[in-house]
Amino acid sequence: MSEFQHPVTVYIEDTDAGGIVYYVNYLKYMERARSEWLKQLGITQRALLDDGIQLVVHRLECRYAKPARLDDELSVSAELKSHSACRLSFHQVVQHGGEPLCHATVDIACLDANSLKPRRWPAGLNKALSA
Repeated sequence: MSEFQHPVTVYIEDTDAGGIVYYVNYLKYMERARSEWLKQLGITQRALLDDGIQLVVHRLECRYAKPARLDDELSVSAELKSHSACRLSFHQVVQHGGEPLCHATVDIACLDANSLKPRRWPAGLNKALSA
């Protein structure tokens, strides 16, 4: 699949007292990009939850290069690198003006919402992943 891009504006609530984005907010930006990527495929988090499916971060590796600042217009990518029966692996980058600020590899697991045990992707998502 091709790389998906999601725009994000840095607001005061995203920053510390010095106007620098607090580190955990990069992870929130990446979560938004993955959610929008799913929506692009016609799948919403709400629909997954209604079907008893929960998506969780299984593993995360993140490297920060430079800070984002108040009022920056960022671009957050979500590129699917691999997938299996119940796991997706994304490479994600937060950029400002084409300059990478943060890189991450994020593994997402598909779980049964009740048992919290691994579950195969639903047919619609599996079809989209195979296309």
